[in-house]
Amino acid sequence: MATRRRVVVTGLGAVTPLGLDVDSTWKAVLEGRSGAGPITQFDVSEHKVRFACEVKGFDPEEHFDRREVRRLDRCSQLALVATRQAMSDAGLAFDPDGEDAPRAGCVIGVGFGGMRTFIDEIDVLRERGPDRVSPLGVPKIIANMPAGLVSMEHNLYGPVTCVVTACSASANAIGEAAEIIRRGAADVMVAGGAEAAVNEYAIAAFAQAKALSFRNDDPAAACRPFDADRDGFVLAEGAACLILEERERALARGAHIYAEVTGYGMSADAYHITLPRPGGTGAARAMVAALKDAGLQPSDLGYINAHGTSTVANDVTETAAIKLALGEEVAFRVPVSSTKSMTGHLLGAAGALEAILSILAMRDLVLPPTINYTTPDPECDLDYVPNQARPVQRLDHVASNSFGFGGHNVTLVFSRP
Repeated sequence: MATRRRVVVTGLGAVTPLGLDVDSTWKAVLEGRSGAGPITQFDVSEHKVRFACEVKGFDPEEHFDRREVRRLDRCSQLALVATRQAMSDAGLAFDPDGEDAPRAGCVIGVGFGGMRTFIDEIDVLRERGPDRVSPLGVPKIIANMPAGLVSMEHNLYGPVTCVVTACSASANAIGEAAEIIRRGAADVMVAGGAEAAVNEYAIAAFAQAKALSFRNDDPAAACRPFDADRDGFVLAEGAACLILEERERALARGAHIYAEVTGYGMSADAYHITLPRPGGTGAARAMVAALKDAGLQPSDLGYINAHGTSTVANDVTETAAIKLALGEEVAFRVPVSSTKSMTGHLLGAAGALEAILSILAMRDLVLPPTINYTTPDPECDLDYVPNQARPVQRLDHVASNSFGFGGHNVTLVFSRP
């Protein structure tokens, strides 16, 4: 049996509510800062929820010419900028006529895709008629366009696709990109996610579903995963991108290696359109599968970056899932935190951002906190690294959980290189 090809992470990029790059985002996370604040992108006077985690200070014209800005939905803009950062960090560039381009590809996950364009174009259709609808509307809206645009900009001629599994999308993207390299179909893959869902429809719809926090008077304290007083998630936008590379190739070119992708597990709740299966059995299967893929025992894990949305159902279910997957004795020893308490919920981009933060935790030997944790919930009784980052002496393996509407469960495991 052939030895499985190994996959490493050689580049990182991110545009988030906490910063316009990886370093500023990570600094804010370790300081325990919240990215939540009043919504500035549209009039919220008639909305029940009037705050979100917006990307602040992002000017598309600093990254694209005016013609490109008109042709790109905000989701694609964010994806392209995060990918540029990651490619630069990895020290990679592909000649369109070179032999490496056909061995490079990308998988970009989204939850909604070009949702802002879709809303705008429906308004045009209804208010001004079909002849005024933009011919650029469809390519701006479709969910695969961030992946397509990334491939065009960076001459990625190999496997290029997208994943649309709600809040699990970019975690799936990383796992699937790693599998593509493992099976020998590519040597380098861009993997990540993007989302630009801070818009009137998404805020209204999630609020009507009672999924969002309604703490308009204190946005920074609104996202409080695992806390007894949690009342919903905080919607966020942004993009995160990782460069995955076959290990021997990375070593041969002297690349900086952040981590190895050692485990990928998936499962389905097969239960409800939005709610997780009670008891956490579905999510636990994904965690067990990822540990098996990595060849690890539960006691090998040093940290779990939780999905941790700050909704009543998710946090109880994820706590139960961790206990099922690791066994209660181990589960009580492994630190767990939710960085969504600071970043908000980036939906389709959440998994990739949380993968980056998990990798940086391992690099710097410091665990990100769960902020706003003030009132313990008896049903959420693990070590959630409350309120302050925690230095550790050793951290060799970390896991990141992502769960999506429709019952999609994904766990990724990263190991110290």
